[in-house]
Amino acid sequence: MTDSSAVPLPHVVEGDGDVQDFLVRHREEVRRRLTRHGAVLLRGFAVGGVDGFDGVVRALSGTPPLAYTERSSPRSTIKGQVYTSTDYPPDEEIFLHNENSYQASWPLTLYFYCLQPPLTQGATPLADIRQVYAELDPDVRDEFAMRGWQVVRNFHGDFGVPWQQAFGTDDQDAVAGYCAERGIRAQWRDRNWLRTSALRAAIHLHPVTGRPVWFNHATFFNVRTLDPEVRQGLLEIFDPQDLPTNTFFGDGGVIPDDVLDHLQACYRAASVRFDWQQDDVLVVDNMSAAHGREPFTGPRKIAVAMAELSHQPIPA
Repeated sequence: MTDSSAVPLPHVVEGDGDVQDFLVRHREEVRRRLTRHGAVLLRGFAVGGVDGFDGVVRALSGTPPLAYTERSSPRSTIKGQVYTSTDYPPDEEIFLHNENSYQASWPLTLYFYCLQPPLTQGATPLADIRQVYAELDPDVRDEFAMRGWQVVRNFHGDFGVPWQQAFGTDDQDAVAGYCAERGIRAQWRDRNWLRTSALRAAIHLHPVTGRPVWFNHATFFNVRTLDPEVRQGLLEIFDPQDLPTNTFFGDGGVIPDDVLDHLQACYRAASVRFDWQQDDVLVVDNMSAAHGREPFTGPRKIAVAMAELSHQPIPA
């Protein structure tokens, strides 16, 4: 194999043998690289399709892939707990974010597998959230550390992800129980309109290194991060508190536009990209690197799996 450290994020490891055999022999080294760099790209290996990709997760994480719960975006199941990447129109950008950082628990490790690369663009950009934390205005950091952030979601029946799909049940009592266990306030506005809100911390400590990281959905879920035309269209339909998703400070205060612009700029300044190749496997430390998606042309198909569930205290 050739082990290249020229690109800090992701760290690229090239080989030509069976990827699972490689991981069995080099698991600890790959894990060290993952913690240090935030992401590892395995390139040139024989993966063996979706079943082999499932085996990659088990070989490196030591556990089966996780189920996708409390959903915020449309995905399709490929097989077992392997899913498509977010099923958004190809001409739309998906802004940088950390998977499930709006939840009370989240996967520590993400896996992406290129089944079919796009014709143009379609990269999965990465941003080191340790760098984002360091580059943030200290006053902004301190305010979020003090106030936290709040996500408000509205499930409007036929608009966006239905609550039945998001929570994997059509039982309202089961949804209420799920929310109560995870620090989520659930309000039924009418028979098929559910509003949820949750207070979360904006800054976390990495579970291995102990370093502070900017780990939240405060920017991603905010209406200002949407394409301006999409944002304007939604605001013509919904009041800010009724949007499918929106974010606030933890006490309900509005996050100023200049703060959101600053947050977006810090993510973009930390962003790097690479072009997908057939059978690439990208492993991401979810508490070190945010990920997104460029617009693309052609039949891009990226499989996704998640592993190693983290449980964190719920802010009071």
